Amino acid sequence: MNELLREWIEKAEGDYATAERELRARKCVNYDAICFHAQQTAEKYLKAFLFKNGVDFPKTHNLGELLELCLPLDASLDLHRDLLIHLDRYAVRYRYPGALAEKEEAKETVRIARQVRSVLRQKLGLHEHD
Repeated sequence: MNELLREWIEKAEGDYATAERELRARKCVNYDAICFHAQQTAEKYLKAFLFKNGVDFPKTHNLGELLELCLPLDASLDLHRDLLIHLDRYAVRYRYPGALAEKEEAKETVRIARQVRSVLRQKLGLHEHD
C-alpha cells in the first residue's frame, strides 16, 4: 500500500476511534467532538478513496463535493449521499460558541460514520482488521 494512502486511512481511523471512545466515555463526554470526528472519518475515507484512484481533490471539508468526485469512479457511492450530507454539517457546526450537540445527535453521527467507514473500507479493499 502506498504510504500516503496508509496515512489517509490511519487519520480516518484515528478520528473514528476518537468518536467511538468519546461516545463510550462515562464522564466529560464532548458531544461536539464526537460529531466533528464522525464527519472527519467520512471526509478522510473519501479522500483516501480519491487518492487511491488518482483523483486530485481540493482542500475542502464538503462531503458532497468529495462525493461528486467519487461518483465517476463508483456510482454506487451515491446510495450514501443522504448520510454524507447529514454528516457534512458537523465539519464546523459545533466548533464555535453558540451551539452544542446533544447525546442522540452524537450517537447518530457515529452510527453514520460507522456505516460510511464500512462501505469505503470495502471499496479500498480493506478488511475490518487491516
